[in-house]
Amino acid sequence: MSRVLVYRELPPDQLARLQAVHEVTVADPRQADRRAAFDAALPLAEGLIGSSFKIDIAGASKLKVISSISVGVDNYDLADLKARGITLCHTPGVLTETTADTIFALIMAGSRRLVDLALHVREGRWTRNLSDELFGWDVHGKTLGILGFGRIGQAVARRAALGFGMPVRYYSRRPIEVSGLEGLAIHGSLDEVLAGSDIIAVTLPLTDETRGLIGAAEFALMKPGAVFINGARGAIVQEDALLQALDSGHLRAAGLDVFATEPLPLDSPLRTHPKVTPLPHIGSATHETRYRMAVLATDNLLAALAGRVPPAAYPL
Repeated sequence: MSRVLVYRELPPDQLARLQAVHEVTVADPRQADRRAAFDAALPLAEGLIGSSFKIDIAGASKLKVISSISVGVDNYDLADLKARGITLCHTPGVLTETTADTIFALIMAGSRRLVDLALHVREGRWTRNLSDELFGWDVHGKTLGILGFGRIGQAVARRAALGFGMPVRYYSRRPIEVSGLEGLAIHGSLDEVLAGSDIIAVTLPLTDETRGLIGAAEFALMKPGAVFINGARGAIVQEDALLQALDSGHLRAAGLDVFATEPLPLDSPLRTHPKVTPLPHIGSATHETRYRMAVLATDNLLAALAGRVPPAAYPL
């Protein structure tokens, strides 16, 4: 029996799986009344399971495994984990289609001005037929540029190419062959994809190489009137440069599920910008997907603590 610290709520059946074989403390450090319990449990914990909170594990001398209920691992010091021999697990695959749905919803919302026009109705401003200054723009047939072509990028490409007849260009380290997308998704350099696309969607992971990757020079390369979508990580984009591109009229619209600081501060211009559709980081936030993520994270933790290879260990 190992000591496990659960620092984000788990479905009751998954928590019961852990409690059946391990000594479990449930303490979310974001809750003021649970912070003391979290701080007391962390130095003794051999396993951690949770997400969306950056934990200082310097004093966690007994720690063997962290099971993150997420696909992204940017909250963790990978070099430190590797040096200490701590296994890191994550939850790829189970959230691919749901996150791709969210990104494509932002493509639709940004291009067709869905949120803006819904407010037009809600606020009682729909009193006559719409004039052309309120029209949106077609999605079908437009060229979609995807930055990053892993599972999620490929899922977005399938929706675009097969569902909406969109030519797809993508940027990745090397060309990737995807069944069903032969000849429909074309590899290119970052500059080529930015310059040749009507809509840009970011699905890259956050790494030292991608942090701040999209700035003023990259926005300038995009077509006048392009729509920009970020469903990856906020820190990949230089937000001041994005605002400048929107305010200047170079970009037509932006759809953002992620931000450099989350939750988005109330004083952020992105929150109320008329050309921005902002979402509260809901890429994988459906009941079904979050449950599947919790199951995989629990599988990972139980396997690692039992000395078995976890189903989804992150390569350190």
